Amino acid sequence: MLRLLSIIGRSSFTDILFWGVMVILFFLFLWFIFRQRKVGKKLKYELEQLDRIKGNNIESDFVLKAMKLTTWHLDPKTMKLTFDADFREKGTWLAPHVDGDSIIELGQQIHPGDAPFVDKALRDICEGRTEDYHMEYRVLIPHSDNYYWEESYATIVERDVEGKPTSIVGTSKRIDDRKQMEQALIESRNRAEESDRMKSAFIANMSHEIRTPLNAIVGFTSVLPDVEDGEERKALLDLVHENTQKLLRIIDDVVNISKIESGQEQTQLTSFDLNQLLSEHADRLRQELKPGVGLLTAFAGDREPMMITTDYGRLSEIVRHLLSNAVKFTSQGSITIGYDAPVDGRIHIWVKDTGKGIAAEHQERIFERFYKVDEFVPGAGLGLSLCRTMAYSLGGSVTVDSQLGAGSTFMLEIPIQ
Repeated sequence: MLRLLSIIGRSSFTDILFWGVMVILFFLFLWFIFRQRKVGKKLKYELEQLDRIKGNNIESDFVLKAMKLTTWHLDPKTMKLTFDADFREKGTWLAPHVDGDSIIELGQQIHPGDAPFVDKALRDICEGRTEDYHMEYRVLIPHSDNYYWEESYATIVERDVEGKPTSIVGTSKRIDDRKQMEQALIESRNRAEESDRMKSAFIANMSHEIRTPLNAIVGFTSVLPDVEDGEERKALLDLVHENTQKLLRIIDDVVNISKIESGQEQTQLTSFDLNQLLSEHADRLRQELKPGVGLLTAFAGDREPMMITTDYGRLSEIVRHLLSNAVKFTSQGSITIGYDAPVDGRIHIWVKDTGKGIAAEHQERIFERFYKVDEFVPGAGLGLSLCRTMAYSLGGSVTVDSQLGAGSTFMLEIPIQ
């Protein structure tokens, strides 16, 4: 009996031990499964973060590449640069970026006019005097005397316990296109300001130039009814007629310039005899010559007709102004109008006088509107400006060769057919 109970007792203890172990193993299994799920979730999260970082790096590289940026780090203690990425356009016209370059070596590549400012700005941020750095400067193109524009930004990313910078990160970018755009905007603004100035000068000059002959016309016509002497009346009428013609010429010049510049008046090509055109203008102006001044002609090919094809009206207007100008400033000697034989479809027409000449500093400015070397000489200062405008519209040019006290030669070059 006792033996039977002993066997039963041992069997129960073994079962209890077995089931106890099984329960423990079951709980260990559940714990392992739970831990594996937790580890799996953490691993999944880390993989997602890694993919996100990779994606951010790809996006960051894409942005840097799209903006053609260079990224770099600057060690404030050694003042040396380390370049992280260079997404500039490749080419020999860019200054090379070399790891370990100091700001002194960098300054040797920068334009002498910009280098001191760049050096000061970098030293200020390295010593903690400023939080940020931003500069625009010119960089020397290798093996050349030319420069390109570059812009750099930088900021402090790390400091030591004393607050001094230990790491600086920055970017650089070539900005030639933007500089060209800025220059174009500046030039546009200057042109607008110049246009506004010219408009004011135009109104002021026109007011004066129109008022002068207009006052004469009004004044002389107002006294005509009271003049009974025939010769005196004729003299007054001649003065009225002269000032009327002056007024008409001023208005005609302004209208012609406006039409040409606005494109309202198109070039009309016709064939005609150049000899006849020049002779007619010379004959018309002979009566306006000062006493003792002669007006001569010098045509290539003697007096044989010189048939050319161009805009008759514009060429006639240019010749009239050049001859009138010579007559106005020549008090002795002679005026000669002529032309050279055509070469390569172009002809040179010239007006030479023995007048007082033009100083070198005025020889280009006389073609500006309303510019007058001698303010006491009558005229609006539009004639030569109109000549050049019309010559350009014909595909030609007007120039002057003059020496003060020795006369002037005005030369017109235009294409002919």
